Parts: sequence; C-alpha cells; structure tokens
Amino acid sequence: MSQATTPQKIYLKDYTPPAYAVKKVDLDICLYEQQAIVSSRLEMTRQAAGELVLLGRDLQLQQVSVNGEVLSSAQFRLDSESLTLIDAPDRAIVETKVIIKPQTNTTLEGLYQSGLDDEMMFVTQCEPEGFRKITFFPDRPDVLSEYTTRLEAPKTFKTLLANGNLVEAGEVGDDRHYTIWHDPTKKPSYLFAAVIANLQVLQDHYTTSEGRKVLLELYAVSQDIDKCHVAMQALKDSMKWDEDNYGRAYDLDRYMIVATSQFNMGAMENKGLNIFNTSCVLSSPETATDERSFNVKAVIAHEYFHNWTGNRITCRDWFQLCLKEGFTVFRDQSFSGDFRSKAVQRIEDVAILRSAQFAEDAGTLAHPVRPESFVEINNFYTATVYEKGAEIVRMLANLLGKEKFRQGTDEYFARYDGQAVTVEDFLSALSVADERVLAFMPWYRQPGTPVLSGGVQYEQDKVVVRLAQKTRHVPNYDAPVALPIPVDTAIFDSNTGQLLAEKMLLLTTDSAEFVFDGIQLSEGGHPVVSVLRNFSAPVRLEFDYSDEDLVRLVSFETEGFNRWQAMQTLVNRWLFGSFDNVDSIAGLLKTVTDELLDCDPMLAARLFDVPSQKELAMAYDSDYDPVAVKARRDEFIKLIACALADKTTTWYQALPIQAYEDTPLARGRRLLRNVLLDLRLLAGDAAAEQDVYYQYDNATCMSERLGAFTAIINHDLGKKSLYIANFYEKFANEDLVIDAWFNAQALSSRTSIDDIAALMQRQDYDWNTPNRVRTTLGALAAKPVQLWTQQGMALYLSAVERLDGSNPLLAARLLSALARWYTLGDDTKAMAQSNLEQLKQKVQSKNVLEFLDNMLTV
Repeated sequence: MSQATTPQKIYLKDYTPPAYAVKKVDLDICLYEQQAIVSSRLEMTRQAAGELVLLGRDLQLQQVSVNGEVLSSAQFRLDSESLTLIDAPDRAIVETKVIIKPQTNTTLEGLYQSGLDDEMMFVTQCEPEGFRKITFFPDRPDVLSEYTTRLEAPKTFKTLLANGNLVEAGEVGDDRHYTIWHDPTKKPSYLFAAVIANLQVLQDHYTTSEGRKVLLELYAVSQDIDKCHVAMQALKDSMKWDEDNYGRAYDLDRYMIVATSQFNMGAMENKGLNIFNTSCVLSSPETATDERSFNVKAVIAHEYFHNWTGNRITCRDWFQLCLKEGFTVFRDQSFSGDFRSKAVQRIEDVAILRSAQFAEDAGTLAHPVRPESFVEINNFYTATVYEKGAEIVRMLANLLGKEKFRQGTDEYFARYDGQAVTVEDFLSALSVADERVLAFMPWYRQPGTPVLSGGVQYEQDKVVVRLAQKTRHVPNYDAPVALPIPVDTAIFDSNTGQLLAEKMLLLTTDSAEFVFDGIQLSEGGHPVVSVLRNFSAPVRLEFDYSDEDLVRLVSFETEGFNRWQAMQTLVNRWLFGSFDNVDSIAGLLKTVTDELLDCDPMLAARLFDVPSQKELAMAYDSDYDPVAVKARRDEFIKLIACALADKTTTWYQALPIQAYEDTPLARGRRLLRNVLLDLRLLAGDAAAEQDVYYQYDNATCMSERLGAFTAIINHDLGKKSLYIANFYEKFANEDLVIDAWFNAQALSSRTSIDDIAALMQRQDYDWNTPNRVRTTLGALAAKPVQLWTQQGMALYLSAVERLDGSNPLLAARLLSALARWYTLGDDTKAMAQSNLEQLKQKVQSKNVLEFLDNMLTV
C-alpha cells in the first residue's frame, strides 16, 4: 500500500525541541505568469541534538547552499516532505531557491491563486503547515523568527503586502515592482502572510492606550470596498475592548486585513496582516443579514485578539491548538456579549456547542480538547478544540471571578510573552490567582460530554441539591474520571418567583450534596432550583425538574439564557413523548412574547427555537429514524403555529418595516418578524402570503429580504419561481448573496436531492470556492431524511471524493457530518457503512483517510 493509504500518527508524548533555531528569515518571492520563484536565507543555530531538517512539500529545489557554499547532491537528502543537510555546522546560513506553482494550487494552502480575471489575487494560508509549501523551513510553531520579506510581481498587481511594516518599495524594469516588509516581532512560520493582488483600500487610524498611532487598512476588490466599514468599526472596537478588559495594546504601526473569496477558513490571524474569507469581513445592510453582519464583528474581534493569545504567545506544538483557539473564542464571545444581549449571545454560543461539539463528542470522531495524537492536524480544527476549549476557559473565569481572572491572565502575558507554550503553562499562570484551576487539566485530556444529573430535597428552611456526573468511555482512551464542574445555581420561590439564593457550586466527585440553609419560602411555596445557569459547564443536563417548575422558570428566571433553557427542556420533553401539553408551551410563548416584544424581541424570537434535526439525532445510540424524528418535530411546530394563530398576526403587525438601524433592538425586531412570518404561513393565515411578498418587495435590508425569500421557498408559495429569478437577477454580482440564494433553496425540505444536484451542476457553482460548495452540501448534511438515503449519500460522497484530490481539508470537514452513521436503523446503517467503505478505496489524502479510519472503527 502507498504511504497515502497508510497514514502515520504523530504523538504528543514524542515531542522533542527543534534541533536548530532560526534567528532571522529573509524571504524573496517573485511571481511570474506560470510560477513563482522563492529564495530564502535562514540564520540557523544549533540548540539541541539532531540533524538540520527543513520541511518542504511540492517544491522544485533549484539550489541549496550553506555559509555561501553551494551543496552537491551528496551533501543533502531530499524527499517529498523534507530536505536534510548532512553534517551541517552548528551555525549555518542556509540559502535555498525553489519554484512553486501557485496558479494551479487548489488546496488553498501555501501560496495560491484566488479568483480570476480582475479579481485574481495570490494569497497565503500557512496555518498549520502551509509554509512548507512556499519554501524549505523547520515549519513548526516552536520555531520563532524575525522575518524580512521581499515581494516582486508585475505592475498589474499593484498591491504587494506582507507581515509587519513597509520599509521599501520600488520598480524592477518597466513592468515589474517590489516591496520589502519587516516584522520585528518573532513569530512562527504559520503566522507568515503575503498578498499579491490589485485591491482597493479603506484606511483609518487608532491610537492605542500606550500612545502608538496605528494605521488600519482593509483591502478588498473595488466593488466590495464600500462593504468594509462595519469591519473597520469592529476592528477599532476590538482594540479598545482588549485594552479595557485585558490591558493588551497593539504593538505594530500597521494593521491590515485582506478579503479573499477562496479561503478554507473564516479568517487567519497572521501577524499584522490578517487574511479573511469575504463572508467574514464584507457587510452592508443590502447584502448581509444581521446574523452575518454580527458574525463579521465577532470574527474581526477573534482574529485581532489573537495578536496576544496566539501570536505574542503561541503554541509549543499543534497538540496545544486549544491554547490559542479556546482562549480566543472565549474572548470574542465575551466581546460579542458586550455589543448585544448577553443572554442571546450565550444562547447562540450554547446552540453551536450542542449542535456541533456535542455531536463530535457523541460520535466516532470524539477526541480530547488537547488531542494525544493525530495523522493530519488540519482535521483537529474542530468544535471540540474551539468551542469546548472556550467553555473550559469560561469555567475558569467564572470560578476565579473577574478580578482574579484578570490577575491570572496578566501573569500569563507577562510570563510567556514571546514564547511557545503549553496548556500546562496557561493553567500554571492562572494558578497564581487560585490553585484550584490546576484541577481542570483533565478537561483538556478527556473526551466525551459529561452528563450532569440531580434533583432537590427540602424541608423547612433547608434545601439540598443532589448532583452527579458520568462521562461515557470513549474507545482507545483511558476510563473517564470525575471532572471539576462549576454549577451556577439559584433558588426561587414557586409562588412569588422571588430569587432567594445564588451560589456557584463545584462538583469534583462522582456525586455530592450541596446544602442551602436559611431559605425562607412563602406559605405553601416550594423551592424551584435553577442549575447550570448561563450554562456554567459544557455538560448535558438531566436534572429532575417537574414540568410545572420548568414552566415557572420560563416565567420568572432572571437570566434570559435560563428562560430559554427551560423552554428547550419542555420542548424536548414533548418531542420525546414525556410531556404532552403543547398548549402550556404555547401559553408561555404568548406571555413571554407580550412581555419582551418591545424590550428584547431577539430573546423572544430565540424562545421559539426548536432543536435541529441534527441535535435531536444525538439522543439515539441506535435505531435512529430520521423520518420519524423530522415528522415529530414538524408536528410540534405546526401545533405551536396553530395554537398561536390568534397572536402571530398581531405581533407581526406590531413590528412594521422601518428605516434600517443596526442596533440590538432593531436586529431583534427583524428576527422575530421572520419567525412570526413563518409561523403564520404554517398555520394557514390567509393574509400571510401577501405579507411575505410585501416584505420582500419593500425590504430595507437583507435580513428582511432573505427572511421573506426563505419563507417563499419553504412554503412553496405560488410565486416561488418568480422570486427565485428576481432574487438572482437583483444580486447576480454579489457572490455572498448568491451563496445565500443557493443555500436557501438547498436547505428547504421541499428541495429534492435531484434539485440539489442540479444546483451543483450550474455554471456559477464554483468547486474552487469553499463558500459556494458549503451552501449545498452543508444544507444536505442538515437534512438527515435526504442525507441518509442511497441517493443522498451518493451525491454527498461523490463531492467528498472529488474534493479529496483538490481540497482535502474541505473534503474531510464535509465528511465529518457523517460520523454518527452507526446509530441508524439496521438497513440504513448497512447502506451507509457500505458507501463509506467504498469511498475509502477511492480516496488518497491523509485528511479524508484519517476520518474514515476513525469513523469505520465502531
């Protein structure tokens, strides 16, 4: 078998420090019509035993020299992954010259071409191991170096950018030019960035708390530059927020962001030169929904915050990925919560965690937040590393409290600035504020989602809360141990709704009892205990609530998240048959919507949430029937729509279309309006169809227009074909809006697999643009009834096979949606297994093979 079909694992336990340090890097990238020539000069010094090994992939070596002497082929070993210098001296100036082909690089790693014609640009993506596709280098995160970069290209590409500060620019003959950039901050190779393009720029300035005046630049193609203002304001807000909350000021004279349409990730935090997927930087009311616009702000913040949590302090090795990503996700979530309803932000965070990360933990791709081994590190840019990693940091922050957490993070920044460190180092720094944080290390090592169960007993003025934890044993890992679980708890009076007590409990054993003394209840009242407030730990909650107490919590919980959580629990009980009073749920929705309509319509809208089909599927370890689950879910939504038919029109009319505003209240009104429109159509409201057309035709922003457009498609309204054509014609030149056009159709349950296949065969369906590919395949993955059929799997896996050769990173991420195939009913499970096994015989990338190996080991 070839090496591609027998991928080798890399283990954390085998870590050794690099044999050579690289003090300085001088890089020269010259772009030509069909190739690029890359010359590098590395100042290297031995620091440990071992050979001088430079990593490289898909490079055509032209020459290598050491200390000015050109080496013969007998003085080095060259293979498909590395260049080893034989008997290299302890101090060496290593110079290499290679040819690369960015014009044909479809993996979107290293240096590659993005776009065509007027929008053609050449950009880099080096995290985690893309730099070795640009030049030979010890491409690992614990090699930190000072970079000087020279870029040369035809003058048709007027934009030549790299990390750091611009030190020189000039011409090379009549038709070529160059720039030279110097980054004084030592960084690992994965943070290198370069852009060769023809872009417009939006400029602004920010003066830091230390008095440094920073030039801010956002680059995009000419037609998109007017959509960069939201991102620019978000950048300034992020810089101010990081100074106020963490005492972190920016350290260079320039901060640049470049938007590109072909990018595997959302964005990349390259030091001083962030490269963004257009979907995460471009925003205007006419072309971006409120959701995407807010996501732009969150991603801008995330990448900026990496300047300290990831760049200034980086990872010793890729097993420590959660060190930078978990901490930074927590920081961007906190930032976002300060710019909208904190309750809604927490609802959004938890909804993503449950639908994505809990699914990973419950399936064959379960892994610790800090993995012990990997074949392809790209496969571990997962919800577990990011979202669960953030939840661990949140637990630590809540345990310590605001002042002590700031004390601990200040220590972390002071102690490790300019270093490549580990999760243990992070906890060690925080422990100066409270040694209890050291007990959280098992959260990083142990896979699986803990189940937190319990109940309450009370007599007179004493309330006893019983808690227990259990985590499933994931194959190939040690037996699970009890974890420290912070459980934020409150007690309310069942009659008055009065808040009687609040306390953060810490469960550190398999089970424990916690006593609240001195609880004074009203006559005839009983304590209503609210546990896991604001989702204080990433666990599945199975608390022994009565249905009546859940209704009470929806009514009088003081935390908006827990009102949503109580409602979600009631909905789940109905969906799984343990609660049959849908009128009670409808009554709650009436009361709460009346209460929140004018003050927090976004929270009101989220209280109508129903768990997705994907989330509901996680309740089944076997005999999962997608058709039955969808039918039950559809029945519930229809019953709610009919029960609220006398109110939804009234509420909808109370939220008329108004002049566009980008405020939490206005965004909430638009979201609730779209929820109500859908319910009215489902209930058969005779006036709703005309209201849909009116909302589409008179929309002041994309949230209103797309909400109506989606309703037209989902309810198969009479003018559907007309509006599909109208939407496309109106936005034909806006790629991100056309992505939404594809997605809205593919996501509808009324769109067949043949219809999705037809969308994927259109001329404007670009397989080289991940955003476009995800519009259809992501939608199919969200529709289990269609996905888990022979036809659905054939379409889905044919796409994975096609992408395996061109963009294996994207292929593997799409494949992960099938990880719980083994929970299906026998016939469907056998069909799914057969298809996955057939795929394994066809693919070759390490990315896809690693996932398939794990998925088929049940």
